[in-house]
Amino acid sequence: MRLDQFLRASRLVARRTVAQEMCEAGAVAVNDVPARSSRTVRVGDRVSLRRRDRLTSVRVLAVPVTRNVSKAEASTLYELTSDERLRDEDDAATP
Repeated sequence: MRLDQFLRASRLVARRTVAQEMCEAGAVAVNDVPARSSRTVRVGDRVSLRRRDRLTSVRVLAVPVTRNVSKAEASTLYELTSDERLRDEDDAATP
């Protein structure tokens, strides 16, 4: 399954176009390598999403056969490995 489709099916991203834009911007990495939206996702891959002030990392547990995944099933597709707040430049300036 394509990365952008997986991000949408797993509900890590609201829409597929948003996932594509994030990939183009370099905000998505698979196994610590910036990834294109067309990259194939496999079980065991580590996916990292950088959004504004958050860095979310997940490990892929399952890849759905179809793009239509229920809300209950979506959370079983991945395991959250980290979800950390990134420091803003404003935060770094204040001691």
